Amino acid sequence: MPTARDRNRIFEQPKFRVRYRNRCHKCGRPRGFIRFFKLCRMCFRELALEGKIPGVRKASW
Repeated sequence: MPTARDRNRIFEQPKFRVRYRNRCHKCGRPRGFIRFFKLCRMCFRELALEGKIPGVRKASW
């Protein structure tokens, strides 16, 4: 888990727009990012299984 100082550094606005990287709002992870929810795949799964994301449930077919 990043410290407060690391988190501030991660979310600073880059000097150039092309350097911007989407990051998870919960943990700051840059990969496996889901834009609609602004979360990485692991945080999304964790919150979805806890029922904290309305309208999302595990698929079954």
